Amino acid sequence: MTKKHTMDIQMIIIILLVGLAAGVLSGLVGVGGGIIIVPALIYFLGFSQMNAQGTSLALILLPVGILGVIQYYKQGHVDINVVLILAIGFIAGSLIGSKISLSLPQETVKKIFAILMILIAIKMLFFDKKKNPSANLTEKTTTAMTGHNDYNKR
Repeated sequence: MTKKHTMDIQMIIIILLVGLAAGVLSGLVGVGGGIIIVPALIYFLGFSQMNAQGTSLALILLPVGILGVIQYYKQGHVDINVVLILAIGFIAGSLIGSKISLSLPQETVKKIFAILMILIAIKMLFFDKKKNPSANLTEKTTTAMTGHNDYNKR
């Protein structure tokens, strides 16, 4: 069950800073919840793995990233159709993932989470292909001139 935390000023400041860091990283590189909030809740506030995951998941249910989304949308970097399809998958996936997570020992879930972050970091550091910068410039120029992205060019 969720442990009630006494909210003193220090805890409120820590939570605000964690939210700020997650928001900045979310707006900057599209991450935040799992990578920032879950570990921060565990290590700074003493949450269990499950409470941290549940709290992080509850956060994304609210439209907390709407201002960042608006900025990306204005620049033509949000494909609403893909978002809607992702949302359907996310809803189903969060149900399945939460049921699996809650059926496992907390230490196992913590290890799965850590391994996943390591694997993603290794892939991004050593195995991501470099994009042709001129292709990206062409896409931006086309978007600026026409007002929309040609999804097939990606």
